[in-house]
Amino acid sequence: MIVDNAVYVAGRRTADPESLDETFEVLRARHGFAWIGLYRPTPEELDAVTREFDLPALAVEDALAGHQRAKMEKYGTATFFALRPARYLDAEERVEFGEVHLFLGDDFLISVRHAESPDLGQVRRRMEADPALLAKGPLAALYAVLDQVVDEYAPVVAGVENDIDEIEDQLFNGDQEVSRRIYELSREVMALQRAVHPLVDVLESLRDDLDRPAGPQHPAGPDEELRDDFRDVHDHVLRITDRVDSFRQLLQNALTTHATLVSQDQNNEIKKISSWAAILFTPTLVGTIYGMNFEYMPELHWVLGYPFAMGLMLALGFALYTVFKRKGWL
Repeated sequence: MIVDNAVYVAGRRTADPESLDETFEVLRARHGFAWIGLYRPTPEELDAVTREFDLPALAVEDALAGHQRAKMEKYGTATFFALRPARYLDAEERVEFGEVHLFLGDDFLISVRHAESPDLGQVRRRMEADPALLAKGPLAALYAVLDQVVDEYAPVVAGVENDIDEIEDQLFNGDQEVSRRIYELSREVMALQRAVHPLVDVLESLRDDLDRPAGPQHPAGPDEELRDDFRDVHDHVLRITDRVDSFRQLLQNALTTHATLVSQDQNNEIKKISSWAAILFTPTLVGTIYGMNFEYMPELHWVLGYPFAMGLMLALGFALYTVFKRKGWL
């Protein structure tokens, strides 16, 4: 459904059209730009927007299908953005990923949101409180959305970092579920990498566009303020990618440590089993020798033969137990 539909002129909200047809008419009459917000639109709703603003068909298909990687694609006068916002669910200790698609044109910005986060209504209100920035047109609104998406990665990174700290405690407490938790966190970190890493190239491309001199496609020329704003978002993304990459390495190290600890535990168990097997083998060996029943075995006719054999069994077993105990096998 359409959650917000407004036309802005000189950074001010001048109209709230009730239909897309009216939006198109007001937009052409007042020479401003339209900012339309859609939430989980039906194919019919998105098709109506496509007809009014001549959106690229391939990009519309992506917006309807969803499950896109973060990317930017240029189609003539329109540019399509796929973003992967995320939020950390404290109660479940997991990361939930959403999807936001943006269509940017010379006089419009259309957002298609498929998740609860981010709150683009809050982004719009913040921009409306800064008419000077909003007066720069759809590109300023795009900056605001990108900035909100990137800012919301911060609590996600903090939540994942806390989970990794908990894993480090679990590793040395003998928690049997730690390997599953490491695997789940690794999947979340990889998904976070796929969401964040492409934004580096996206923001660099946008910054390059703002650096271009004035021309037919960029009559206003470079905009220093917007360029600085996008550079700031780009810096935030770089810091987040560095931290997320470090999480991947930490989890790999945790998995290696876990495997080492499991191997050590198994080795200890093998040592114990082997030690007791050797101790139990000793009396078996002695009993086997004296159970051969040869005719000429003096010990068989010796009065102290039985006590001697039993004592020998106990003495050898005790000796082996003492040796293994000192070596830490038992």
